[in-house]
Amino acid sequence: MPTIEIIDSIKILMYFRDHMPPHFHVEYNEYEVTIDIRTLEKLEGKMPNKPLKRQ
Repeated sequence: MPTIEIIDSIKILMYFRDHMPPHFHVEYNEYEVTIDIRTLEKLEGKMPNKPLKRQ
């Protein structure tokens, strides 16, 4: 999975040919969430609010 950006220790990644809806993955330490590209809403996963709001 290619890393699109790293901000501090927050990684933004995307899989090629991944399932719908279009989304990206955010990793921070042991946490991972998927974010809908169109709405920027969290689809699944857990992450503390502070790093999640940095994106």
